[in-house]
Amino acid sequence: MSAGPTGRRRTQRSVIFYPRSFIMNKTVLSAAIAIGSLVLESSAGAEELSQFISAGKATADLRLRYENNDTDNNLKTADALTLRSRLGLQSGQVNGFSALVEIDDIRALVDNYSPESPGYNLVADPEDTEFNRVQISWNNDEFSAVLGRQRILLDNTRFVGNVGWRQNEQTFDAVKLGYKTPVYQAQYAYINQVNDITFNDVDVSHHLLNVNYSGFKPGSLTGYAYLLEDDATDTSNDTYGVRFSGKQAVNDLSVLYTAEYALQKTDKFDASYLALEGGVLVQGVTLALGYESLGSDDGAYGFQTPLATKHAFNGWADKFLNTPNDGLTDTYVKVATAVAGVNLLAFYHDYSAEQGSDDKGNEVNVQAGKNFGKYYSAGVKYAAYRKGDNGTDTDKAWLWLEAKF
Repeated sequence: MSAGPTGRRRTQRSVIFYPRSFIMNKTVLSAAIAIGSLVLESSAGAEELSQFISAGKATADLRLRYENNDTDNNLKTADALTLRSRLGLQSGQVNGFSALVEIDDIRALVDNYSPESPGYNLVADPEDTEFNRVQISWNNDEFSAVLGRQRILLDNTRFVGNVGWRQNEQTFDAVKLGYKTPVYQAQYAYINQVNDITFNDVDVSHHLLNVNYSGFKPGSLTGYAYLLEDDATDTSNDTYGVRFSGKQAVNDLSVLYTAEYALQKTDKFDASYLALEGGVLVQGVTLALGYESLGSDDGAYGFQTPLATKHAFNGWADKFLNTPNDGLTDTYVKVATAVAGVNLLAFYHDYSAEQGSDDKGNEVNVQAGKNFGKYYSAGVKYAAYRKGDNGTDTDKAWLWLEAKF
């Protein structure tokens, strides 16, 4: 038996699996059920109810993945072979309303990894079963709303995302409102529970606001405010930022550019964030040079992104999921292309402290992936991190097969 930070206990490797989060956050679940009942009761009758059911569909997403974590420490090299089974029911649409129920089940076929087996290095894909999404949605031409357990992905997911790389994704018990025109898009979300990738449920009181304007010819401009509060620790983390990104054709190539700046204020500290990336797309090859700085407050606090899809940033070896107190700068080169239907991606990262002269190391990332028809895909991925003044050398490798129906 094991217990997470919330104090809930779960049994590993039982024969019969029950969704761990069968009872969602009571406020969100009750509201979703009430709205769903109103939708059906307010429908014109059996015809609408029939459409709600008959126009629906079942969905399945199966991903079998091998992961190896060879870190230069006193733990054993981790080998994990896990199967993620994601099964869902999506209703039809009635008067703009629809419903979705989705369950995730993660099983370890080879469990030589922490947290399943002590003494091994970490692979962050523990076994368990839970409701991944349970939501009621409504939309018309301009407005939208989603209530319940849901994905929330904002911009490039640097600040808010679903961590889709892990077998169990991050979801939120929330209400999300949207407004969209040809040039404006605004999203607001109130979150009262974060359901993280390790099956922990964290009570929060988060407010997210993201407004985008795409009417500029050079690109799109986004402003955001993410006001986060952890109910258990009664601590806050408020981030305000602006992002601009665009693409311009110049003769036979396209010029790509992104700039982003943010300020973060906690109960005790202040820190800043800066990201710059420029590149070109020519003959199907993308070449880019980037710089990302997660600032520090006098070496006592580093800029944090607690709701982000962190694996996509600062290297796939996941050495900087929590920003060091002296901050982090990441200067990187990216190359992406496709050869014979195989998508290829490579990064080189050079890391250093944002304050002081600490060398944080460097990393090489390579990936190849291919789709086989409409439903199947496969890929291989590798990360090699080499330490700087501190840390541990780490090599990670992945191989996966996926089927979506």
